[in-house]
Order: sequence, then C-alpha cells, then structure tokens
Amino acid sequence: MPTKLAALRGDVVSCPDFGSVEIASDHLILAEASEQGGRILAIAPGEREAGVLAKHGLQAGDVQRLKAGQYILPGFVDLHVHAPQYSYGGTATDRPLMEWLEVYTFPREGLHEDEAIALAQGLQLARRLVDNGTTCALFFGSLHLSGCKALATAMHQVGMRALVGLTAMDRNSPDNYCKSAAANIADLRKFIQFIRQLDTDLLEPVITPRFIPTCSKELLQGLGEVAAEAGVPVQSHISESLDEVAFAEHLHPEVNGRDTPLFDEAGLLTQRCVMAHAVWLEDDELRVLADRGSAIAHCPLSNFFFADKLLRVKHCRSLGVKVGLGTDIAGGYSPSMLNAMRNAVIASKALRMQAIIHKHSKGQEPKAKDREAEIDIDADLIGWKEALWLATQGGAEALGLQDSIGQLQVGKQLDALLVDCTKADTFDIYPADTSLDRLEKFATVGDDRNISGVWIKGRRVK
Repeated sequence: MPTKLAALRGDVVSCPDFGSVEIASDHLILAEASEQGGRILAIAPGEREAGVLAKHGLQAGDVQRLKAGQYILPGFVDLHVHAPQYSYGGTATDRPLMEWLEVYTFPREGLHEDEAIALAQGLQLARRLVDNGTTCALFFGSLHLSGCKALATAMHQVGMRALVGLTAMDRNSPDNYCKSAAANIADLRKFIQFIRQLDTDLLEPVITPRFIPTCSKELLQGLGEVAAEAGVPVQSHISESLDEVAFAEHLHPEVNGRDTPLFDEAGLLTQRCVMAHAVWLEDDELRVLADRGSAIAHCPLSNFFFADKLLRVKHCRSLGVKVGLGTDIAGGYSPSMLNAMRNAVIASKALRMQAIIHKHSKGQEPKAKDREAEIDIDADLIGWKEALWLATQGGAEALGLQDSIGQLQVGKQLDALLVDCTKADTFDIYPADTSLDRLEKFATVGDDRNISGVWIKGRRVK
C-alpha cells in the first residue's frame, strides 16, 4: 500500500478565484498512484498527519517534507502549442503571420511526415514542457497522420496529459502540405481511433482546423460532423492578426470575413472548443463564444509579434468567455508558462498605456483623477495572481477538465509542482520576505530551476 501513494507535507498554494492566491501553511497531501487513478485522497493540516497516515497504512517516513520556501502548486495548463514548430522556437520572428507560415512553418511542419522526426522532437518537447512545470497541454500536430501518431506516442511515453490535434487543411497551403477535405476527415477518424486504442485518460484527440484561410466550408462542415459524432474537443485560431483577417475577408465576403459565423455554422464552437488569440473579435462574436461555452487561449507573447493587437482578458471574461494561457510555440519563442504569465501581465500594462494615450488624444490631461474619469485606464490590468489563475484553473476550465485538474482538491487528480524558492542561482530571498513574497518572486523571476518536482495524475515525472 505505501508504495502506491504519494504523500507531501508543506505549504499548499491554491487560486480559488481569478485574482486570489491562498497558501495553506503546513498541510499534508495524500494521493493515489497513477495506475489507481491519481486522485487526491486527503488534504489536512500537518498536526493531523498521524491520523491521516494511519488511515491509509502509511508511516511518517513515507512523507516527503518540504522546507521553508518550498511550495506545492497546481500544474500549469498550456492551451496552445504547435509541436512540429518546436525545432525553430527562438528564431523566425521577423515576418508577419501569413508570410511567416509560408517561409518557416509549412516547410518545418512538413518534416513531421517522418515518424522518427516527429517522435524524437515530440519527446524533446514533452520533457521541456514538464521541466517548466506544464502538466497538461493542448497540441497542434502536423497535417500527417503518421507524425501525429508519433507525437501522441511521445506524450504517452513521457506521461504528459495531452490533447493532440491532427491539423486539417485543404486550401491555401503548399501542394505537398495539403490534402482534400475527404482525406482530412478520413485521417481524423483514424487518428481518433488510434488515440482511443492507447487506453489512457491522459490523452485525447482534438479536432483541429488550422484556421479559416486554409479550411474550406466543406472541410469545416465535415469536421463539425465528426465533433458531434465523436464528442471530442475542438481547437483552432480565430481572428488572430490583421493579415489573417484581411485574407478571410477576401475569401468570405458573404460574412464580411468574420471567422466566428463560419466556425459556428459548422458546429465547431462547442463547450470544449478552444480558439487561440481572438484579438480581432467584436463583442457580438465574443458573446457567441460565451453562449456556446467556447474558450480563448490567450497567447500574449506571440500576440506581440504577430497579432497587431492585445487581448482584453478581463473584458472577455466579463462577457462570459472562458480564458486560459498558451505559449504558442513557436510563434511564442518560450516553452515556459511562467513567461506566458509574465507576458500576460505586461500585455495588460500595455493596454493601460493605450488607454492613457487615448485619453490624451481626447484632450484630457494626465492627472491622478484619471482613475475616476470616463475612461477607466485600469480596466484591463491584471497582476501575477490573475496570471497564475489563468495558467492553472483557467486552462482547466477552458478544456472542460476542471473536475479533474486546475486546483489541488480532494477528488481531483494530482497534477502538481514542487516549487523551490530557496535556490540562490535564480533569485534571492530575505528574512523580511513573507511566504506570499517568495511565491510572487517565483512567478515573476523564477524558472525551471525552481521546479524541483512534477506530478501528473499522481505519478512523479520530474
């Protein structure tokens, strides 16, 4: 029995609400091993350790005890990763989106028809994500069935919680990286069957039209039919950049080039649909997403490079749209959700600057009373606490997995991080620092060196 349970005692972090962080000092967490379900069986104050351990057949020596400055956090959920692009992450940020796809993306993704390449790079990516604290991720694969099978196999081998999509395209892409609508649908059905035969609840297939410019109405309709039939999640990009919006307007003047009605008519805006970027959506379109229960993957870093606009996270949430965070490898050059969190905060600061500039353009002087003026310059501001919620619970809700992950609670699965803020090679802590101060330093300047342990569904993978 003892070898089948994970027992941790220390400070436990939770984000019960958007913008709130709580630290339960000196608590014991007890969880099943992965093969038993990985569920959290108990969370109790440290003084109750003896009774909890006795109930589950454990002894004091079975407990991993954290020291001051160490924390147990929920694992990070990355809502937007292009696995076949990982090899050129950190480069190729010098062109607008549509040109970037043609010059860099399609050629590199095309290499993933080779199963060996897809498997090797998938393993590298999975390990890098886990090292950075990502326990669950939503992946775009390549166009190739063989490569996507290899990607899913890589995630399975590492023990990652992964939702993997076979990217669908039937137009406006290179001849050697495109296939008919019928071929896309046929391969999708094979991919869904392949994932389900792996018989693990850590992997899910995802219906993945790349975006409107590369997907005909025929293809979208077919994908929507599979979504309804198979009951699997959906992902795509929506209104993500000026050049994408202009291209969509050229292709679909009948809807004024708006992505939302095209996805909606095809039945792709479901309760488990995650749309990346969404920076150019109008409020009426955001309300459609909210009505359908669909979510937005906020990718602040890549938005700075390609989107030509910033996402108003709090505004989207005020309209009822679910929002989480994505790294957007490789349009976003960092695989770290900590960096995604920081860029989300910076993007909100940039929105505040835009609001101030807008006030000035209306002839209003920059005074302290601006906070109470007609334009609320702070309306879009978020801080590290909101960003941490987006990276954990927000992502879980976007994927419809909030009953299993996102928070450390009894009955949910143990997707968790052991964060160590005492490592002096990343940042310094001082006697005056509170427990919350140390955690904020991790969120603001920490990195993978501060993540000493990672559990996914009760299994330690780092």
